[in-house]
Amino acid sequence: MAPLVRSAIPGVPCRHGKVRDIYDLGDQLVIVATDRISAYDWVLPTAIPDKGRVLTGLTRFWLNHLGVPNHWLSDHVAAMGLAFAAQADVLQGRTMLVRKTQVFPVECVVRGYLAGSGWKQYEQSGTVCGIPLPPGLVESQQLPEPIFTPATKEESGHDINISFARMASMIGPGTAQDLKDRSLDIYQQAAAQAAGCGILIADTKFEFGRLASGEILLIDEVLTPDSSRFWPRDSYQPGRPPPSFDKQFVRDWLQTTSWDKNSLPPELPADVVTRTRAKYVEAYERLTGTRFEG
Repeated sequence: MAPLVRSAIPGVPCRHGKVRDIYDLGDQLVIVATDRISAYDWVLPTAIPDKGRVLTGLTRFWLNHLGVPNHWLSDHVAAMGLAFAAQADVLQGRTMLVRKTQVFPVECVVRGYLAGSGWKQYEQSGTVCGIPLPPGLVESQQLPEPIFTPATKEESGHDINISFARMASMIGPGTAQDLKDRSLDIYQQAAAQAAGCGILIADTKFEFGRLASGEILLIDEVLTPDSSRFWPRDSYQPGRPPPSFDKQFVRDWLQTTSWDKNSLPPELPADVVTRTRAKYVEAYERLTGTRFEG
C-alpha cells in the first residue's frame, strides 16, 4: 500500500501536525498517524511507508503494558463514525479514538543516558537543564539515575528546555510534581521492559492532559521511535553515539547534501526510505515480540 501523506475526512474539523492529523469529534479526538517524517523542523517531501502504523501499534502496546490512566478508547475505525469507516482500508492500524483533554503545555522529558542536547549542555556546564551531574561523564553514558527535564511545547521549531521551577510556575507546583513522578515511573517501567528486548531507552518524552473531572491522563504517542531515543543494547558503548531505531538514516543522509535547512528539503532516495522503514519495524518487533503486519 502507498504511504499515507495526508488524510482527508470530509465534514470533520481537522488540525494537521507534523506527523499526525487530529480530528475533533467534540469530547473525543481521532488521531491519524500519517507516514510523514520530519527532520530539522521540516516535514520532508518523502514519506516512510508504514511509519504511522508502527507509531500507533507501539503506542497501543505500551498503553496496554503499562496500565496507567490514558486517553485511549479504541483503534477500531468503525467506532469513529461513517466518514472514517468509509476509509477503513487506509486508516486501520494508524488511527486511534481518544478522549479529549486539556493538554498541559509542557513536554515531560526523562533522560536515562547523556545524549543529544543533554550531552551538549553537560559539555558546557556540567549540568543538564540546570541539574548538576557528576564530573567526568562521557557521551551516551548512563546517568546515575534518570532525570526529569521538561520542555515547552512549541507549534513550530524546537521545543525549549525549561527548569522544573519554570514548569511549576506554569501549571502549579503540585501538578508539576505529579507529572514528574508519573513520567519517571513510566520511564523506569518501560526501560526495564525494553532492556529485556535488547533496546535501551536513552530518553523519551511524555504528554499529559486533564479531563473536566480533574483526572490526569497520559496522552499522545507513547515510547515510539519518534518520541524516544532507542539504542540497540548489544552494540552500546559509552563514549560515542550508538546507532538508533529512528530517522537517523534520514538525518545522516541530509547532512551529506547541500540542503541549507532554511529552504524546502530534498526528496529522500529509495534506499534511505527502505532502511528507515526497516529500523522502525525492527523497533516494533523487538519491543512487542510480534511480527509487524504492514
